[in-house]
Amino acid sequence: MEDLESIVNRVSAKEHVILLHGLLCGPFFMNRIGAALRRLGYVVHNVGYSSRAASIAQLADEAIGGAIRACEAAGASVYHFVTHSMGGILVRSYLHRHPHPPALGRVVMLAPPNHGSEVVDAYLHLPLLKHLFRYLVGAAGVELSTGSHGTPERLGPADFELGILAGCRSWNCLHSIFFLSGENDGEVTVKSTRLEGMQAHRVLLVSHTFIVSNKTAIREVLHFLSAGKFSDTP
Repeated sequence: MEDLESIVNRVSAKEHVILLHGLLCGPFFMNRIGAALRRLGYVVHNVGYSSRAASIAQLADEAIGGAIRACEAAGASVYHFVTHSMGGILVRSYLHRHPHPPALGRVVMLAPPNHGSEVVDAYLHLPLLKHLFRYLVGAAGVELSTGSHGTPERLGPADFELGILAGCRSWNCLHSIFFLSGENDGEVTVKSTRLEGMQAHRVLLVSHTFIVSNKTAIREVLHFLSAGKFSDTP
């Protein structure tokens, strides 16, 4: 793996990173990643948005559109994205519907439901819980169902430089035993994180929530933003 000192020497003050948290979270979830990026010289925009307030497309336009304008106003030569969970779907939605900005850099997604989540499917089909679930997760959360009914499946392959980190440890036995099939992080299967067109994919022994603060995950985020690939070290 490239040492961090050499990365520091290459990062300019005009290289920005936009952070996007996931569903029912907030920007504080991305604080450890943001701190690591700032130590290396990146300008960080840790974007908060109300994940229950609107559709994925509306959230993407408001959160990402505003962040891009902030980067451009600050004179960024390039801006990357680092996302958690639904934040990755916001990036896909925005880039699917808008021309790619000239300054677009690399994208790293942590635990993204790129083909939706069977957890969403399950709750939407439980008679006693589906209305409560819809209320709790809002319109955007409901859109994270699998198959043609979900938004992720309709966004197509990645046509940008993308690295994906997935988790394979679950603390949610209910979801993992009854709702999810195969390796999963308690909310999303490893299979669902993969996306056609990605440059790199790595599976870590970490859960969906804690991948954003995992030391190995943060190290791999830094490595991909610098080199366009993940490290070969365990």
